[in-house]
Order: sequence, then structure tokens, then C-alpha cells
Amino acid sequence: MTLDSPIDWSNIVPKKVSVRVNGHFTSVSLEQPFLDILKAVAQKKGQSLALMITDIDNKKPQTISLSASLRLYALHSILTQQF
Repeated sequence: MTLDSPIDWSNIVPKKVSVRVNGHFTSVSLEQPFLDILKAVAQKKGQSLALMITDIDNKKPQTISLSASLRLYALHSILTQQF
């Protein structure tokens, strides 16, 4: 998707994703485009998605939800061209 391309609104509905973080299962609600970005970043880093999410969870402020942190991380990755 580029800035010029239309948004596929059918792909925007948040999905519940179950992931193991620090040894415990939790779920996050993410739209598919954010999930795709996170998977691509994890692959580029040679990490599993779960390990990358655990790293993000350990570094984020406790006042920010994990879902919001993952969206911000995905946005940061795009803006800094990390994938």
C-alpha cells in the first residue's frame, strides 16, 4: 500500500491475536496491516514475532497498552525504514 493507493477497508477490522509474552499467553487486537508490518520487521531481524513482541512489551511504559505499543512500533519501523 502506498499513499496513492486506495485503502482496502475490508482488511482494517481488528483481529485478536494470541501471543506468548514473558511465558504467559495474552491477546492483542491489531488490524492486519499492522500485523503484516510487525511480521516483516521480525523476519528481517531474524526473530520470531513472539520474541519481538516480548521485547516491545518489556520496554514500553506500563501506561501504554500492548496493542497501542505494537501499532506505534510498526509506524516507527515504517518511518525509519527498518524493513
